[in-house]
Amino acid sequence: MCRKLALAATALMALTAASPALAWGKKPAPVAAPATSGSDASDPNKPAKATLQERQAADRMEPLARAAFWAAQFNLDPKDTDAGLHLSAAMRAMGRYEEANDVVQQLLVTSPDNVDALLESARVAVASGQGFFAVAPAQKAMALAPTDWRAPSLLAVGLAQIGRTAEALQATRKAMAMAPDNPTVLSNAAMFYASQGDRAQAETLLRKAILAPGAGVQVHQNLALVLGLEGKFDEAEQIQREDLPPQMAANNMAYLKNAANAAGDK
Repeated sequence: MCRKLALAATALMALTAASPALAWGKKPAPVAAPATSGSDASDPNKPAKATLQERQAADRMEPLARAAFWAAQFNLDPKDTDAGLHLSAAMRAMGRYEEANDVVQQLLVTSPDNVDALLESARVAVASGQGFFAVAPAQKAMALAPTDWRAPSLLAVGLAQIGRTAEALQATRKAMAMAPDNPTVLSNAAMFYASQGDRAQAETLLRKAILAPGAGVQVHQNLALVLGLEGKFDEAEQIQREDLPPQMAANNMAYLKNAANAAGDK
């Protein structure tokens, strides 16, 4: 991979942390927070907290509806950590990074040592391409939960985004040692190697990742990204069209072809 393609892969590391249901660069629609079913016994005009079953069902909603559901829950109780984490994740998945960060920082004010909130803070920073702001929460999460592979994996991405390559490699290797078969660890490691120009290693790791139990659409999309940036458009497009709606897949392929062509002109 030439240097320009490596830089393109680095820039896209942030975008691939977002939901694959969001086309690269597409702006999300506004989010409204509807009332949930039921009401508070002390105030019949105030919606009640959702039941466990309703919360579980929310994760199967479309992104906009999911964000609205969790916004309503978090508005009901700003100390509801679970609702706050889900709301931040939903906002992040739609590319609403500033709002996602506002939510997670509110959680950290009241629970500064909450590992999940620290990791979500790092995810928001990474997804928005501001890796510098992922380093501190990821490092704190590592100190609080030294056996949790998520912290070094996120730390590696944040460090790679700000050019601290040697430290990023160290964190990548730490995460892989802790969870060698985890598809998220493998995928994040692959994107690090892609950003450094090591296409062969990135492709090998991603092909292993897509076969691992629990591998999601994002892992497939990262493989499509690496293949597309290297000009392997047929396979990249096949993966895109298996995972995404036709227009979104077409938009992503157009982006990859433009990136590869621009690199070839250099």
